Amino acid sequence: MFLWGLDLGGTKIEGAILNVDDNFRPIKRLRVPTEADKGYDHILGQIEKVVNMLASETGLRPSKIGIAHPGTLDPMTNTIKNANTTALNGRPFRDDLEKLLGTKVNLANDANCFAVAETIAGVVPDVLPTAEVVFGVIMGTGVGGGVVVNRKVINGRMGIGGEWGHNFLDESGGKCYCGQIGCVETIISGPATEKYYQKMTGEPLKLKEIVARAETGEAAAVATLDRLMHFFGKAIAVIINILDPDVIVIGGGVGNIDRLYTDGVAEAKKWIFNPRLDTIFVKPKLGDSAGVFGAGLL
Repeated sequence: MFLWGLDLGGTKIEGAILNVDDNFRPIKRLRVPTEADKGYDHILGQIEKVVNMLASETGLRPSKIGIAHPGTLDPMTNTIKNANTTALNGRPFRDDLEKLLGTKVNLANDANCFAVAETIAGVVPDVLPTAEVVFGVIMGTGVGGGVVVNRKVINGRMGIGGEWGHNFLDESGGKCYCGQIGCVETIISGPATEKYYQKMTGEPLKLKEIVARAETGEAAAVATLDRLMHFFGKAIAVIINILDPDVIVIGGGVGNIDRLYTDGVAEAKKWIFNPRLDTIFVKPKLGDSAGVFGAGLL
């Protein structure tokens, strides 16, 4: 049995065909650029391109496809909302894809796909097989989250379960694309961290370069990461106080920063409603392919 999964990201679309009988091992994976700046119809075309390439190279055709995407399918209107790939918002994305591809499409938020993939086929069974509550974090271009309870994603009545990236954190983050001020995403996402460093130095650097400079002791880079740790701790403490998860899995480019698992966790400890912090914080096992695995599991 084969599962088809696609992960629609801000910069790339990854597609994979997973073999259920071989521990979900991909028999084929490939990527194409999203090119979201070219608009909604172009994004649809790029998804069709990935599906056709997978079919051509394997000789298989999907009876249904799971797709991880950067927004929420509104259960009342069947249109996309809250996507930072803003071309999707307000569009009947699933219906349009089903017409275009001629097959059934299941959609889920990319963070939800990430969370359920790491819970079922990723790192969680390795660190705590008995885990009941898992919170999957994506800290990259944006900040998202997914809640998994007893191996099932909690979507919620409005489809916004786990969306901690749009909780209020601090006004210094400025205006968010969602229309609010000071969202978590405006402070601890990759671009927000880069923006803060640039504001201090006038120099535009990528996050990896900022981390490298911090390791050499450069004051501005150290201050940038100190700020990131402080606000990560405050933001994730809210999740811990509400859900008290067994495991928190941190994905996305920002999640590769080792200090999150030491200094970031220490900052979280300051804000939780408990004298100690027992939550297990881990890096993902499936890497940046967790989204496409989770999509296949849909």
